[in-house]
Amino acid sequence: MEWVILAIIVVAVIYGIATYNGLVSLRQRVNQAFADIDVQLKQRHDLIPNLVETVKGYAAHEKTTLDAVVEARNKALVAQGPAQQAAAEQQLSGALGRLIALSEAYPDLKASANFQQLQTDLSDVENKLAAARRFFNNAVSEYNAAIQALPAALFAGPLGFQPREFFDVGAEARQTLDVAPSVKF
Repeated sequence: MEWVILAIIVVAVIYGIATYNGLVSLRQRVNQAFADIDVQLKQRHDLIPNLVETVKGYAAHEKTTLDAVVEARNKALVAQGPAQQAAAEQQLSGALGRLIALSEAYPDLKASANFQQLQTDLSDVENKLAAARRFFNNAVSEYNAAIQALPAALFAGPLGFQPREFFDVGAEARQTLDVAPSVKF
């Protein structure tokens, strides 16, 4: 009888340790996925000044559009957490869309090799960013499900495992993000 009780306790402890380690692993996966988004956002943010300068050379009188892009980039640089970053990136995407649309009004800009390369680079970064967002949201989904499922739900909260937010860009931006950006020459 004593052996049975001892065996049950040992199994419960081993199960508890395995569950805890699994939750830690899932939390680290979420953190890594968010870091991947940060890397892609940094690359995107680094491209924007070059894009603005290129457009400025051809369309200097489009100051309001250029200023909007710079302001949106600056807000995106200081945004913290998935929700705030998603909102800032949505605003930046809108401003970038208006900036890219300027190329239609300026044939010389549209024909510029530098502008075309920057558009291609931006398109590439946008595709990688969309993939990083999907990976992050998948990791968050698995993590949140794991901390809410029994028996982990009984001790996840007291051990510091809190639900994480999805990187939600909003319904309006989601429609444009579901379609890969096109690069026109």
